[in-house]
Amino acid sequence: MASVYSTLTYWLVHHPYIANFTWTEGETLGSTVFFVFVVVSVYLSATFILRYTVDSLPSLGPRILKPITAVHSLILSLLSLTMAVGCTLSLISSQDPKARLFDAVCFPVDVKPKGPLFFWAQVFYLSKILEFVDTLLIILNKSIHRLSFLHVYHHATVVILCYLWLRTRQSLFPICLVTNSTVHVIMYGYYFLCAVGSRPKWKKLVTNVQIVQFVFGLGLGAVWMLPEHYFGSGCSGIWASYFNGVFSASLLALFYNFHSKNYVKTTTSSMYKIESFIFINGERWAKKAIRLFSMKND
Repeated sequence: MASVYSTLTYWLVHHPYIANFTWTEGETLGSTVFFVFVVVSVYLSATFILRYTVDSLPSLGPRILKPITAVHSLILSLLSLTMAVGCTLSLISSQDPKARLFDAVCFPVDVKPKGPLFFWAQVFYLSKILEFVDTLLIILNKSIHRLSFLHVYHHATVVILCYLWLRTRQSLFPICLVTNSTVHVIMYGYYFLCAVGSRPKWKKLVTNVQIVQFVFGLGLGAVWMLPEHYFGSGCSGIWASYFNGVFSASLLALFYNFHSKNYVKTTTSSMYKIESFIFINGERWAKKAIRLFSMKND
């Protein structure tokens, strides 16, 4: 087990390319505002055009689309697992235990965008562009009912969010990266199994874990990062954290609405009561976090 850990740590943290990585605006791939603008604009334009010309598109059929969906989902599931493990190992490889926790939540205001954590943030950022293929596959499958506002809004905005992580050296992004990548291991694993003909019974889990990640991130930011910034030594990228908070709160509300519409239960079982408490209070906590962000920003 020790040899496995050492091997993973070398290849995912201490490899010279990762250890010496530096994010430089204007030089690193995707490191300009213009790049983000073009990528998001092309995505939204293509989605809009294809959405309303879907009937004229060739019907590829499940024999072609299912293998493509399976490969795409498997790649993203494995990539998400690699990012989650890589970022986690980057945090715990620090010799100072206090630095591990502090860097996970609050970067020093003078932190430089270099090293393993920022390498994995860059990979995560570029992976969000790869996830645009999700939308293309939905359209080619002519499953327009799945092309919701939540889907398009999430895919477009998260690219901007990840760019801000790097551009502002935003605090708390390692936590967000690990939790979101873990969620995507589950989500794309589910899509892969569906594509190969197996339909797992834990579809609801995919939505539940997405909601939990937003509640966790908002709560951690409100009770740890913000106090550390305003009453402690300060945290890097705090203004981008406001954008992150509002975006996460909006997704929490949208996913909660999706959950309510698709998984309505009439039962009053203990598990249902626990889930209801988490989801209902999660929305309330998100609203409080937004008010706190607004007050601090003013």
